[in-house]
Amino acid sequence: MMSSLPTTLESPDAPPAPGASPGATVATLPAGTERMSRVDTAWLRMDTPQNLMMIIGVWLLEPGVDHATLCARIEERLLAYRRFKQKVVEDAMGASWVADAGFDIARHVVRETLPADGRLARREALEARVAELAATPLDPHRPLWQMHLIEDYPGADGRPGSALVARIHHCIADGIALISVMLSITDGGKPPPARKRRAKAEAEEGEGLADTLLEAISTAAIKAIGLSGQGVSKSIEMLAKPPQELFGSIDMALAGAQVVKDVAALALMPDDSPTRFKGKPLGSKRVAWCEPIALDRVRVVGKALGCSINDVLLGCAAGAIGAYLRGRGDDVTGQEIRAMVPVNLRPLDQAWKLGNRFGLVPLVLPIGIANPVERVYAVKRRMNELKGSYQPMLAFGVLAIAGLLIKPVQHALLNLFAKKATAVMTNVPGPATPLAFCGATLKQTMFWVPQSGDIGMGLSILSYGGGVQFGLITDAGLCPDPRAVIAGFEPEFEKLLVAVLMLPWGDDG
Repeated sequence: MMSSLPTTLESPDAPPAPGASPGATVATLPAGTERMSRVDTAWLRMDTPQNLMMIIGVWLLEPGVDHATLCARIEERLLAYRRFKQKVVEDAMGASWVADAGFDIARHVVRETLPADGRLARREALEARVAELAATPLDPHRPLWQMHLIEDYPGADGRPGSALVARIHHCIADGIALISVMLSITDGGKPPPARKRRAKAEAEEGEGLADTLLEAISTAAIKAIGLSGQGVSKSIEMLAKPPQELFGSIDMALAGAQVVKDVAALALMPDDSPTRFKGKPLGSKRVAWCEPIALDRVRVVGKALGCSINDVLLGCAAGAIGAYLRGRGDDVTGQEIRAMVPVNLRPLDQAWKLGNRFGLVPLVLPIGIANPVERVYAVKRRMNELKGSYQPMLAFGVLAIAGLLIKPVQHALLNLFAKKATAVMTNVPGPATPLAFCGATLKQTMFWVPQSGDIGMGLSILSYGGGVQFGLITDAGLCPDPRAVIAGFEPEFEKLLVAVLMLPWGDDG
């Protein structure tokens, strides 16, 4: 979408030179300009025609919300985060956030209509429109976000409602930060900290990526997956800095050697299983999601099996994918696929700072195990293997390095992750009680993070309002019918539920 190293530098408002890409400007940056972090720059440059780096969210609201009311709420709450009024300007050293002097909310909050009748047809029409938007680039000359409001979208039992589709470029923030932002715009949501306090906190945080890494290591989020050891933190700190800085001392040289070893270990990881989901994506998207399953039912199954809710849900997702492949004549016996799972690397109370502060871990999904109980236990074992892993920090460092590289080299580096995985997956626990937005009830929500390189599948498992649901976004060339995968999620859960009901009950059962 944007070039990485323009040869001609111009004023921010001048048209691009012949051959330069949109946004590749900047000679003298205006007052108030902020440099983009290395990791955020990596996400900015990661766009390809096949995979755009946008986070896509869908809200279903009852009753409906009108366009004027939505615009007023966005102006009041969302625009309190200055990132949403800043455009991106690239230069030879990276990119900067620059205030959009011509900002117009009408460009960013737009009305939509769906050409369909009946609830099922409307749902399919909404999924098709979300898929179309996921493959449509944002305007690089404006702030990199947009909201699309379908004012008349029927809710349950045909009651009046609305649907809201949000598109936000990943360079603005990661999924955890954006969840915090979206919660802040709901009724009763908390706005970001006051500007003076925010500026002080940002000055203390500084631009140093090493500071962010060391801070992140000490957070509860990292402790939860068992990361520890000064050697690991030092290795990743060195990886996050330009290569020449590795040779300032013997310690740095040793740490740099460890980084090389860590990257080599990632590179030597076997490529993922060659299922029909692997290949060169076309760039056309397909989207589907299922109706929520009661979270209490999932909790009961997990408790009966001695597993977490997470284990149960991932087991069901693996089962649905395996069933889809078997239904198309593929032999998946004993096969596994990897999904890259984001891991938060920041204190949750710092999410308002936006930006990207997460790592990635490869989670193995045992799609070739037909027995649903055996599959859940296999997932549990795989999850336990991740404890103590330093791979989230390694991935964060690789992204930092990628932000310094020219675009072709960056894509080659990042495709390392694509070869090792079939999907990107998020598993997010949302609020247990339904939220309100502009006086309406947020009945259902789903979101997807982008797939980088040649990855052609994004899975989302989201709990909200007492229910949990499974969503899928796929490349049309690799999986043209994600609804067929989604359709297997609840049946896989029902198999587990039946197995649990057959277990002995009581002390003398």
